[in-house]
Amino acid sequence: QVQLVESGGGLVQAGESLTLSCAAPGLAFSRYNMAWFRQAPGKERSFVATVERLGKSTYYADSVKGRFTISRDNAKNTVYLRMNSLKPEDTAVYYCAAAAAAYLVRAQDYHDWGQGTQVTVSS
Repeated sequence: QVQLVESGGGLVQAGESLTLSCAAPGLAFSRYNMAWFRQAPGKERSFVATVERLGKSTYYADSVKGRFTISRDNAKNTVYLRMNSLKPEDTAVYYCAAAAAAYLVRAQDYHDWGQGTQVTVSS
């Protein structure tokens, strides 16, 4: 089973920034397309961003476009999510996920998940 470990969450004020990391030790990392999802209390898990396996192309949910940046370092087996201009509505548990295919936006299409990291944005 693939192990994905998220970190970097925390409590910030609106307008501030955070960078999340997701490490994938033991994974043939460059073979996988990686994504970030988030889940707020009482809501379904929703797509945030994805990066194809070589890091040359990305895709974002409209709600985060222009504020969040997904990137990856295949030498470190790590994917990142830089979140700027955070809003209270960004509050959620953030999960990273891996898939063989690219540009998937449905949670059910991803086969490996981390445990999540909490991001809380106060107003």
